[in-house]
Amino acid sequence: MTYEQTLAYLENLSKFGINLGMARIERLLELMQQPQRRFKTIHVTGTNGKGSTTAMVSAILTASGIKTGMYTSPHLVDYPERMLINGQEITKEEFAQAIHYTSRFVEQMLAAGFEQPTEFEVITAAAFYYFAAMGVEYAVIEVGLGGLLDSTNVVVPELAVITNVTLEHTDRCGSTIAEIARHKAGIIKDNVPVVTAARGEALALIRQTAAGKNAAVYSKDRDFTGRFKGLANGKQQVCIDAGELGRIETDLNLIGCHQLENSAVAVTVALILGTKDKRITAGTIQQALATVCWPGRFEIIAGEPVIVIDGAHNPDGARVLRQNLDQVFPGREVTFALGILRDKDVTGIIRELIRPVDTVVTVQPLSYRAATPEEIAREIEARHVEAAAAIGSGIERAKYLAGSQGVVCVAGSLYLIGEARQIILKK
Repeated sequence: MTYEQTLAYLENLSKFGINLGMARIERLLELMQQPQRRFKTIHVTGTNGKGSTTAMVSAILTASGIKTGMYTSPHLVDYPERMLINGQEITKEEFAQAIHYTSRFVEQMLAAGFEQPTEFEVITAAAFYYFAAMGVEYAVIEVGLGGLLDSTNVVVPELAVITNVTLEHTDRCGSTIAEIARHKAGIIKDNVPVVTAARGEALALIRQTAAGKNAAVYSKDRDFTGRFKGLANGKQQVCIDAGELGRIETDLNLIGCHQLENSAVAVTVALILGTKDKRITAGTIQQALATVCWPGRFEIIAGEPVIVIDGAHNPDGARVLRQNLDQVFPGREVTFALGILRDKDVTGIIRELIRPVDTVVTVQPLSYRAATPEEIAREIEARHVEAAAAIGSGIERAKYLAGSQGVVCVAGSLYLIGEARQIILKK
């Protein structure tokens, strides 16, 4: 199976959409001889920050000399971005081989009368196979959606991580914080410690679930804290205090107030692992955080104007993005290239992100679920709003309106920023 044939195979699977449930992935992995049991895992969920936290934990393990896989979704440009080993993407050929191997067992399932696995289930199984075949010691696994019924929830991890809980995916995970927290707490396993930055009602439900499984809970503000000390040389200077586990002062290569919280979670995970694995030290944690990258998440691209690319796609993410723009670019006007999926909280995102003095160019993300530029523009009250025919022309128009000393922010959807990043970096 070539990479092009693999894309066609996955595109065909994508027609089956999202279909939460564990029966298909469990049967598929059973046929594949349970590859996910051949390495240790860290399982990460949360409404926002789970990708950044996954990247930081993976970077720390890699810096500690531990062969580490990382599985995330969705990709920004190409599928192989979803599977990394020691920080390096697998090749298109390796990705195609892993999908081809997995597809043989899918065919066995179908021949036996089982339901067709979804695209995400097939990719997840392929990632587990590839990590096992490559002999990783650890894999840091990001949940696709929710947790309880997500296909990644077959793993029994060393640690479960729940970054935070806010309203998102209300059509699938429930319409209240409690219902969504119940889905995310579904990754908690018997006797497996939990690290979380959740608050309030969500934290209470996580504690209740953990107590029923004899799982210790390490929560932000009680068991660990993060403190911002300043900015220097394009990095945040932060201090993470996890009590008896340890205290780490370090540079953080990821910018934004939300990354302080994510780094506090990641460092606490590392310090817990470090109680049993002495390869993980303060030095390896500092080395990893000072160099870790996570494209498309408050990613600043220098130029005239400067461009910020951010995948914020819900109101909470939009609020944090606005805070970061105000902190990093105080007093400077921001021009937005904004694209949002129709099934997201379009009004809530705009309310948290856009101010009456802003300039906004609306664009259409590369998804059949995307709202049209005109639909988004009608929701916005700002100084200047216009709709663009394409992502590239919309970015160019935003740059022109911002001027050489301005700030352009491309945001609203992960299905926008991958294409936007390619366009911007090719200039």
